[in-house]
Amino acid sequence: MSPPVSRCVGPDATIGILGGGQLGRMLAMAAARLGFKCHVLCPEPGSPAFDVVRRVTEADYGDKSALDRFANDVDIITYEFENVPAETAAFLSARKPVLPDPKVLAVTQDRLAEKNFVAALGIATAPYRAAASQAELAAALGAVGHPAVLKTRRFGYDGKGQATLRPGDDSAAAWRAVGGQPAMVEAFVRFEREISVVAARGHDGRIECFDVAENEHRDRILKISRVPAEVTPAVAAEARRIAERIAEAFGYVGVLAVEMFVIADGAGDAVMVNEIAPRVHNSGHWTLDGCSVSQFEQHIRAVAGWPLAVPLRHGRAEMINLIGDEIADHRKWLDVPGACVHLYGKQAVRPGRKMGHVTRVFR
Repeated sequence: MSPPVSRCVGPDATIGILGGGQLGRMLAMAAARLGFKCHVLCPEPGSPAFDVVRRVTEADYGDKSALDRFANDVDIITYEFENVPAETAAFLSARKPVLPDPKVLAVTQDRLAEKNFVAALGIATAPYRAAASQAELAAALGAVGHPAVLKTRRFGYDGKGQATLRPGDDSAAAWRAVGGQPAMVEAFVRFEREISVVAARGHDGRIECFDVAENEHRDRILKISRVPAEVTPAVAAEARRIAERIAEAFGYVGVLAVEMFVIADGAGDAVMVNEIAPRVHNSGHWTLDGCSVSQFEQHIRAVAGWPLAVPLRHGRAEMINLIGDEIADHRKWLDVPGACVHLYGKQAVRPGRKMGHVTRVFR
């Protein structure tokens, strides 16, 4: 368990961030706006967050000497991605408060554990089964049917570690495609739309949700988020309720996102949870320009023990990811009315890599 955090740390405090990607960069920029200093620990040289923080520790997450120095230099610790090694989180939490609590990582790093957690709360998910071997895969497919999605239990994002299985497909080939790792099989969901709720929970248990976003994926990578989502008030209220229920069950402190499917069930629309992200989230980037408070500032407020802001959306908003070579065309957005360009400063352009985003606000 982490040492207790004081009710509130002042703006002279130093916030430690595990991870140096674009989310860490935007967290650090939000923290600086509130007067905080940031220290980033990340093993990758030239990471985007390095350009905007007071101090950098470029070291492996298993380097205990570096972790010790890092912990001694900061007042509280947070993270920009959920795949922080459990040993790293445990080591640091014995020295300084780590928020959100590392116990959340133990659930969300494992897709099966996460599904079990959500189901235990009485929240709907797609039918699923564990698959730790080819034999279990065959049994799981028999239970959930085709089409289905085979997903590794750990280290999957942006469609990585997944294989779709349709009638007649070779399940052994799919098993090999995900590396023969412990996995789960999930029934394919025929949804009307994908939505997400980004929510913040403070030390005092207060929760503030941003407006529901509607998300469009291309090649399994988020391409566009639109706010507000084109859903009924009842669906929007249910989506927020689900996010709040999950945050409360975790005893969460910070920002998290819950990705969901909207399903037509004959009597209207129902909401089903797909995944939880225990961090700031790509579908919340619109808040940087389209809201009175960003998801990044809200996260910093939460972990620092400051009051959460009440999010007020400025207008209809759209976030467009610049992926791979699309970054070369960023200049075309610079003179578009209502558009704000955010470039992440990544040194290498690769297919499927998020290089920046554009927010458009329609007042």
